[in-house]
Amino acid sequence: MNWIDAIILGIVEGITEFLPISSTGHLTIVEKLLGYQIDDPGITAFTAIIQIGAIAAAVLYFRADIWRVGTAWLAGLFDAEARTKADYKYGWAIIIGSVPIAIVGLLFQDVIETTLRSLWWVAGALILWSGVLWYADRKSTGKRGEDEVTWRDTLMIGSVQCLALIPGVSRSGATMAAGLFAGFDRVTVTRLSFFLGIPALVAAGVLQAVTKYDDVGTSAIGWGPTLLATAVSFVVGYLSIAWLLKFISRNDFTLFVWYRIVIGCIIISLVSSGVVSAT
Repeated sequence: MNWIDAIILGIVEGITEFLPISSTGHLTIVEKLLGYQIDDPGITAFTAIIQIGAIAAAVLYFRADIWRVGTAWLAGLFDAEARTKADYKYGWAIIIGSVPIAIVGLLFQDVIETTLRSLWWVAGALILWSGVLWYADRKSTGKRGEDEVTWRDTLMIGSVQCLALIPGVSRSGATMAAGLFAGFDRVTVTRLSFFLGIPALVAAGVLQAVTKYDDVGTSAIGWGPTLLATAVSFVVGYLSIAWLLKFISRNDFTLFVWYRIVIGCIIISLVSSGVVSAT
């Protein structure tokens, strides 16, 4: 991989990781257009590893919230009075909500990295989940706030997050839709999507870096471009987070719904016409 391709893919990752439009789906599309074999082990590992940059941006952006909730949770482990605080309960809610995707991701890792990497899956998931996101946005009462989040809510949202293992669904799109169905307002579901995504994406990135180290180092990708793409995704991801929170506080998800449908249709056209292959 050359440095220009690495920068392009880092930008794509940074922009799309937290928007409900599927970062893995977009990376798969761009990697294919750049001429890479999308089911190659090196590319698969690269795609997962560079997510660490974007998630590091989320950690930095929400550092005050993470510190507040984390210290409250730790205090609650040793102090009965601290267990009555909302942040302690919120900490447990995030931990419990992160369990489903960890289990499903490990159980179906091989299928995710091979069969589901097809552009047919990406296109279909982009279009079909657009309908779910649109319906959730229209039917949500939006009356519940962050102080009302319980472990039952995050367990349900975390279970739906598992669908994001299908490229094209979008991790944030899955969690946001589930949160909207649960009656939370748009800003709450967006922030909750970040908090549930941090442990999941860090775990996935670190696991790929450790287990697929040789795949990246000995393949045509290389660690230099991988680290460059990760750094780029960090910078762009930070800017993307700031923009998304500002945008969603004033708008609904319609823009993202139509964008997903258009991109999905373009992919189907390209694959059907033979311009690009599905894998």
